[in-house]
Amino acid sequence: MLCLRQVCLFTLKRYQARTLCSDLLLSQISGCTHEDEVFSLVGRNKARLSEKHVGIALNMLWQLQKKRPFLLRTSDYVRNHSQFLTLCILAENKVEHMEDEVIVDTLYSILRLNVEDHVSLAKALVTEAWKRLERQVLSLPALSKFALCLYKQHRHFSPVIGQVAHIVDMKLDSIQDIRILSVLMISISDVITESFRDRLLHKAEQLLEEKDGVHFNYARRILQFLQNVKLRYHPLLEKCNRIFLESASHLDIHSISHIFGLYEQLGFDNAEFRLIAKQLLSETIDDCYDPETFAKLFSALGPMAGSKVRERLLVTAAHMAEEFSSHQVLMILKTMQKMKCRNSHLLKKMASVLHKHLDSYHVLQLVKLTQYLVVLHCQDLELFAKLKMLLLGYLKSSVIPADTAAIIRVLAMLPSFQVEEMIINKAAAVLPQCRLHHLNCIATALVKWNHHGQLHWQNSSELCAKLLQKLNDCGFQRLQKASNLNLLLEELTHVNGEWFEEVLNGETMAMCQHLLDQITWANVLPLSFFLIKSDHRCPALFDRIASVTVADIDKIPPSEIYFILFLFSALNYDPPDNEEFFKSCIQHLTSNLSHLETYHLVLLGHVLAMAGYFPQVLITTIFNVSFLSKLDAQLKVLPDPVKQRVHSRLMKLNRAVCLECPEFHIPWFHEPYCQRVFRNSMSRINPQRQHIHRMLTEVLGGSHYSRISVLTPYYYEIDFECVLDVNKKPLSYMVQNIPLDGVGGIHLRHDIKDEGRNALPPGAQRIALEFLDSKAFSKDYSRHLKGEPAVKKRHLEMLGYRVVQIPHFEWNSMVLSTKGEQLEYLRQQLYGVQ
Repeated sequence: MLCLRQVCLFTLKRYQARTLCSDLLLSQISGCTHEDEVFSLVGRNKARLSEKHVGIALNMLWQLQKKRPFLLRTSDYVRNHSQFLTLCILAENKVEHMEDEVIVDTLYSILRLNVEDHVSLAKALVTEAWKRLERQVLSLPALSKFALCLYKQHRHFSPVIGQVAHIVDMKLDSIQDIRILSVLMISISDVITESFRDRLLHKAEQLLEEKDGVHFNYARRILQFLQNVKLRYHPLLEKCNRIFLESASHLDIHSISHIFGLYEQLGFDNAEFRLIAKQLLSETIDDCYDPETFAKLFSALGPMAGSKVRERLLVTAAHMAEEFSSHQVLMILKTMQKMKCRNSHLLKKMASVLHKHLDSYHVLQLVKLTQYLVVLHCQDLELFAKLKMLLLGYLKSSVIPADTAAIIRVLAMLPSFQVEEMIINKAAAVLPQCRLHHLNCIATALVKWNHHGQLHWQNSSELCAKLLQKLNDCGFQRLQKASNLNLLLEELTHVNGEWFEEVLNGETMAMCQHLLDQITWANVLPLSFFLIKSDHRCPALFDRIASVTVADIDKIPPSEIYFILFLFSALNYDPPDNEEFFKSCIQHLTSNLSHLETYHLVLLGHVLAMAGYFPQVLITTIFNVSFLSKLDAQLKVLPDPVKQRVHSRLMKLNRAVCLECPEFHIPWFHEPYCQRVFRNSMSRINPQRQHIHRMLTEVLGGSHYSRISVLTPYYYEIDFECVLDVNKKPLSYMVQNIPLDGVGGIHLRHDIKDEGRNALPPGAQRIALEFLDSKAFSKDYSRHLKGEPAVKKRHLEMLGYRVVQIPHFEWNSMVLSTKGEQLEYLRQQLYGVQ
């Protein structure tokens, strides 16, 4: 008995000593400050390493790398070290004995150290973690980290990801950590249903609302999820943007570049974030020495930069050109296209570097590259020849309709391109599998080649005609098979051009009407986009959009209301409950003004003014000194097309308020802007208007009785002006002492205000004659007058004109085919007599 007691005590002491020693080793590994220290401990203690030691050692190696700046990391050195291989072998042998968290942490660490997915340790860890997953023993933090590992291994559609999604579905209500949720969301984004997606979005909204101080990386993951599921969900976008603004001091070039990239893909923009990003990026210009960081800086800052910073960026880019990777060259060229920068020196440098990178691009990168070079007017013919050969090679082997269509589209952009019969045959082969956008790309290219005489082989005209007919048939068949409005609208997003407009637009309208019952608050925006683009008034669709908008107004983000209102105002359509529709929209907007971008308010004010609505709270908000100062600051960082559009809309809104709401006492302050615009855009009067002017001169009895291209008060330009006295006889401008000749054919009154104009004799009337071309009317059969020319008519009448509008389809009709008929038509319009 005494002997047995002694043996037990001896064993216990040995065990305690070993545990103490092991704990000491664990502490030593955790306290390492360099990878070599970890490897030294591993080398000296191989026989004593438990599964816990191995896991901690591998995790420590990653933690030490993580502390270093990206460019100073030494992952290659770590992976190639002999003791790293020892650790991997030990980990693989002990994987079944590891704790759940250790398995996941070990897998995460080796993946971050760039260990290949096919390495046996990575496979063993995934297999063992999957077993634990099936037993549902992984905690939520371990589950999210495992899901992230699977995502990094590109196992987007694997059964194990499906199992992760199932567990998330069951445990969603219990997740209270936005970090865990954001990781899980991007990891399972490819295997979820629409309803599950909506539950995830709602949960993310809830957690972002409840938690303060959310890290910007979690918000960035939410954006990545939205991009993965191809959904522009404004409530979440705005919440994430708010987090980025609050975290501005923690953002670096890499994170700003990533956020801008996600915003671009999601079609979202925020001027306040742009302003902060511009300031942060401008401060880091001198610290960008490596090509990767500079390429991201150029991409993010270039489109917003002022002239001095822009020049510095261009000079530095040219200096670094030889160091850029193939991807970085693509980034620089894409940004140059955005900047509309055709800097010949930088373009030559980029073209020179491209010669050595061409073979490393995949097909869609080559397509983008070719497009950038064509738009930037690159003159390197040798480079274009190489691109042509590569694109043709990809086209011959392509079996993916989207790739085939993209290659054909960009081949049509190449200068002096001679079309081979193989291209036409390849296009014909993929047509039945093509979506509407792909059909449109092929049709556009084909029409261009045929128009420019680039089809030179025998029977090319016959082959081209057959292919166009097949294109038309495939387009009709695809539309007739449509049964889901959301999928149809998704296809229509990128469709435009003459072929679609002439061949498929009518059929598309008919199909949208057939799917009328599927219009909901969730798809009124893409449907409105399509109708705006098509320029068609379709009463059934417009009425449905209006009723759905009114019924579900609280579900529609305020920023989306603008496009719905624009549809009705631009196409000058009044739904049956017009007052209720506009009242609901205005109430929703005015109660959410703080959620809207500064420049969005200007666009909203203009679109409501077109329809004749002037909400006082909106108007007084816009025409306020502090608001206009904020607007000026934000416009400096917005893209030029947006900047020009906002300036123009603000002027038009200012004019409309002055004319229609004098009680608001808003001053007219756009005269310098208008003078600058007209000075920069004076153009020759087109032959059609010159012809009408000659006819008008004959009807009135002389050239001194009319004026051409006249600027009115508030800077409306009218085609022709004349004055009739009380007996409807023309008054001479010589008698009124108004000069007939203006600069560039434009008659600009300097007494632009109403009260300063030359007084007319009692009973006399100014007449404005406007020739309305096809742009003034909707493209459907109704040929209804659109919003802008209708507003112009309304305002000219307020300025004292009688407005005579001459529609192009009347003037160019067979009824007015002779000079005599045209003269009689003008007499009737002016005098109202036969």
